[in-house]
Amino acid sequence: MAVLSAQALPLGGLQPTYASAASGGDQAPVGDKLFLHVRNGGGSSITVTVATPGTVGGLDVADSQQTVPASGAAFVPLTATFRDPMTGRAAISYSGTTTVTVAVLRLP
Repeated sequence: MAVLSAQALPLGGLQPTYASAASGGDQAPVGDKLFLHVRNGGGSSITVTVATPGTVGGLDVADSQQTVPASGAAFVPLTATFRDPMTGRAAISYSGTTTVTVAVLRLP
C-alpha cells in the first residue's frame, strides 16, 4: 500500500505527477479541497473504492465507489468522512491497477 501526497494546485495551473495505482491499495490525506484524480489507460472500466470507516446509529456507512471508464478519468473527493482513525488517511482500493495512475490534488 502506497501513501500518496497531496500536490497543491496553484492558480497558475499544475502539471501533476501521477503514481501507478498500487495493487494493494493506496492511502491519501483527507480534508477540504482534496481530490483523487484517477486515470484509467486500460480497455475496461475499473471501480475505485474509498473506505468509509464511520457508523451512524451503529450501522456501517457504505463505502464510496466511483466507476472510471476505459481510457477515462474521474475525480474522487477526499473529505474528512473518509479519515481512518488509525492512520488519519483515506484507504483507497481499485478493482484493477494495470495502466491506472493517480494523483492527489489540493485546490487553492
